[in-house]
Amino acid sequence: MADLIKEIHDMVVEYKKDAIAEKVDQALNEGKDAESILNNGLIAAMDVVGEKYSTGEVFIPEMLASAKTMKIALEKIKPQLQKDVVASNKGVVVIGTVKDDIHDIGKNLVAMMLEGAGFEVHDIGIDNSPENFISKAKEVNAQILGISALLTTTMPMMKETVEALKDEGLYEKIHVIVGGAPVSQQYADEIGARGYAADAVVAVEKIKSLLDS
Repeated sequence: MADLIKEIHDMVVEYKKDAIAEKVDQALNEGKDAESILNNGLIAAMDVVGEKYSTGEVFIPEMLASAKTMKIALEKIKPQLQKDVVASNKGVVVIGTVKDDIHDIGKNLVAMMLEGAGFEVHDIGIDNSPENFISKAKEVNAQILGISALLTTTMPMMKETVEALKDEGLYEKIHVIVGGAPVSQQYADEIGARGYAADAVVAVEKIKSLLDS
């Protein structure tokens, strides 16, 4: 029989979300450890998906389907990871969409890709004031604040959030990364964000590099 972790890996790449839960249960029941499933199955699979997206082999719908498949598997192994205290997360990220903006597909994809890459992710959803972002970041001791805006009219809330972070004395401690259709590297530079990402794959790489720097 093929290695179960390899099967889980391939199911995520091929977004077989209806079968993944049973396969993960089987792997756990046969003694596969949750950390190995996470690293060699889920994270490795999302790395492959990210590469396929970068080369134009798959597009956002397929990447989102793989991320959803990964998330189902992740929920299955979380209790074991927490029980064994084997999940060494790569960093803590708070992510959300700014106030008066209700778009969340891109933000959701970034959150799922980050979870798949081993980060501890706190998704605070849509319509968030600067106070919401900062309150959650303080609560979970975040290192990264991911801010999304899909409307030109809501982009100024990104700047307000960065300014509020400075007012709280947290700007040097918490790295801000921004994204969304109307956002650019130039705008990120103008408002003092530490990073800009055009898509979910770039966001994961950018966050990794910010935490390694």
